[in-house]
Amino acid sequence: MKAAELHDLTVSDLMEKLDSERSSYEKLRFQHNVSSMENTTVLKESRRNIARILTELNARKIAEK
Repeated sequence: MKAAELHDLTVSDLMEKLDSERSSYEKLRFQHNVSSMENTTVLKESRRNIARILTELNARKIAEK
C-alpha cells in the first residue's frame, strides 16, 4: 500500500483499514511466535502500513485545525 493510495480514502475508510491492518499484524505476530515464518518481511510491511495510515490520519487532523 502506498501513501498516495491513502490520500484518496475517507477518514472512515482509513479507520477501517487501520483496524484490519492491526488485527492482521496481531495474527502474524502470534503465528511468528508459535512457529517460525519463512517470510518475516511481512511483519515489517504490516508495521509500515499501520504507520502510513496513522501518518495520514494525523496529517488530516492537523489540516483541520
